[in-house]
Amino acid sequence: MIKIENLNKSYFTDTLETQALQNINLDIEKGEFISIMGPSGCGKSTLLNMIGLIDQPTDGQIFINEMQLVSLPEKKLAEFRNMHLGFIFQSFHLISDLSVIDNVELPLLYRKVSAKKRREMAEQALEKVGLIHRKNHYPNQLSGGQRQRVAIARAIIGQPSVLLADEPTGNLDSVLGTQVMDLLMELNNHSKVTIVMVTHDEAIAKRTNRIIRLFDGSIVN
Repeated sequence: MIKIENLNKSYFTDTLETQALQNINLDIEKGEFISIMGPSGCGKSTLLNMIGLIDQPTDGQIFINEMQLVSLPEKKLAEFRNMHLGFIFQSFHLISDLSVIDNVELPLLYRKVSAKKRREMAEQALEKVGLIHRKNHYPNQLSGGQRQRVAIARAIIGQPSVLLADEPTGNLDSVLGTQVMDLLMELNNHSKVTIVMVTHDEAIAKRTNRIIRLFDGSIVN
């Protein structure tokens, strides 16, 4: 499903090279739910951005569904992200002056999907996260947990094969965090979505199939 080979990422200034990732090799099976853990600054979000094709590696290869993606032009990468990947962020990234259902529809605006079909798919996604009754509300009328569920609905509306979640429970208390994690587990178990999640929460990570631990940009046992 996802194969990473000899991945390195460095950031350069005029006088300094900072190596964020070093020789990452990783295989993630279809339908697997993995956690990436490690101290702040160890490269967790950088690795997630590499998998999500948001940032390019310095060298190395990334394959998703057996497609080699690193060398694709930006337009093709954007098309692949929209069709195959869903993103969930710690800070939700909802647009405050759009209703819940309009926020959920956003990824489909970049596809050739009619307005009627977009609305139907957005309602189905909101049904899955238990928020169809809030479809005409605005983000500032929702709790943190509800906003994260809206963000999850937006991430799954295009039926991605991979969900990438960066600290999805990080801004939530333990009760709401557990509810969001329950939802992700349900998506993984019933819809067979492959999920790669960055988290600092050991208890949350232990619910996933496997924990990948990073330290100073390298995978450690």
